[in-house]
Amino acid sequence: MLDGVMLLWFVLAAAALLFVAVDIRTTPESTVLKWGFVLLTAYTGVVGAFLYVLGCREPLPGLHERYVAARWRQTLGSTMHCVAGDGVGILAGAVLSSVFGLAGLVEVVVEYILGFAFGWTIFQALFMRDMAGGSYLRALRSTFISELLSMNLLMAGMVPTVMALRAHIPSAADPTTPSFWFVMSMGLLVGFIFAYPMNWWLVAHHLKHGMMTVRPAGAVAGAHAGMDAAPHVAMSMGSGDPPWPPIPVMTLLSFLALAAGVAIALLLRAT
Repeated sequence: MLDGVMLLWFVLAAAALLFVAVDIRTTPESTVLKWGFVLLTAYTGVVGAFLYVLGCREPLPGLHERYVAARWRQTLGSTMHCVAGDGVGILAGAVLSSVFGLAGLVEVVVEYILGFAFGWTIFQALFMRDMAGGSYLRALRSTFISELLSMNLLMAGMVPTVMALRAHIPSAADPTTPSFWFVMSMGLLVGFIFAYPMNWWLVAHHLKHGMMTVRPAGAVAGAHAGMDAAPHVAMSMGSGDPPWPPIPVMTLLSFLALAAGVAIALLLRAT
């Protein structure tokens, strides 16, 4: 039965990925977030495609600016961006851990380091450096905390999910089997859910960007206001009143959540 479920998952995921990859080309979104939705759909199948349609796809011409302005859609874009970037490093870490025979806490550390490194230095700072005035170093500084908090919650949800599924699917630790990719997909999906509340807080306090609207130069005049407004949201990150709860408190809570998730995962692995 499990084989049938996985086969159905992969077939639907392939169809969803094809749909998003083709359809998103006409969506007036930034290039990095377009790639983010493609990656998210590759990880989470039909769930990613559903989130793209519900949260980013322009319902009617000229409405994208107002459509993505809702806080929950801004948070969706922020969380998706995190999971898309971190997921590349996490999957690489999982594959390398299998190749070199790493397991348990060591595997978690490898996945965390690679996931954070790719998400922060590439998907956040490099791809979004224009929003920091074109300076890569400034982008690294401005995105470190937001990436750290979001990554901690992502791993807090993903790690115990993967360990729990591997306890029942022994072949899921082998990247040459379909069950490995199915289990990692489930882990990233749960990680997305865990990271969403933290990203809500980050977006609400202008510590992280959400959705944007980017239209070609020849777009209708009515769309230009939204085009100007979207970058303004991202450029204002870190401005305004001090966030509440304070950043140190949220940082501590994120590490506590991560520690709890890892502890549960190690207990599941030991049983």
